[in-house]
Amino acid sequence: MGFAVMTLTPAAAERVKTILKASDNAAGIRVGIKKGGCAGMEYAIDLATEINPKDDRIERDGATVFVAPEAVLYLLGTEMDYEVTKLRSGFVFKNPNQTSACGCGESVELKPADLARLAEAGNAVVRAE
Repeated sequence: MGFAVMTLTPAAAERVKTILKASDNAAGIRVGIKKGGCAGMEYAIDLATEINPKDDRIERDGATVFVAPEAVLYLLGTEMDYEVTKLRSGFVFKNPNQTSACGCGESVELKPADLARLAEAGNAVVRAE
């Protein structure tokens, strides 16, 4: 299995498939980040009607998610889930690059992934094999 910028839980994959079945001409959903909110950044989720060759592509169980290139360093290692509670339902992100979030949970503070640390971790895995 190759390296993926982000992973999807089974619940997230199921929800993505449901959204895509109800959407004409959608190739997948695109996840990115944008400036906004009280903590400085927000996750952005949109239908991807065109495939950008620069996007990272994540697939699970027939669900396709694209990661915008400008978001890659902020989303490395993130798990995308879909959560249903009594009060709300929606995608949630377990992101190791998140340093804080606002009280409402809609806005986050993110730091880019440390590439040197990732390279060291990759070398450690290669040496261990």
